[in-house]
Amino acid sequence: MSKILVVDDDMINRKLLNVLLKKSGKYEVIEAENGMEALNIIKNEPIDMVLLDIIMPVMDGMDLLKILKSDENFKHIPVAILTTDDTKKTQALELGACNVLIKPIKEPDIMKVIEANIG
Repeated sequence: MSKILVVDDDMINRKLLNVLLKKSGKYEVIEAENGMEALNIIKNEPIDMVLLDIIMPVMDGMDLLKILKSDENFKHIPVAILTTDDTKKTQALELGACNVLIKPIKEPDIMKVIEANIG
């Protein structure tokens, strides 16, 4: 079972993604409410994919993306950005995001991105 880390400061968004992904029966979901918490999780257990919000307290999504993509141990992990700010799309892709989805995200869209990256 693939592990997906959902990183968003909005608990409702995390729970909705958690329910959606677990419903497929193919994914284990771990949640983090900011980039720093996510980084600690990634350092301590194998993660197959990250679904990452941009605007968060403590450490935002762009900072976490930069850290992950510049570290040999983590740069292989696909990171999909989930955001309301479509002005950040180009920057996120340039930093190494595998995809950028603009909220509100439709279930088929998120599943297509996940399946394209980890099956």
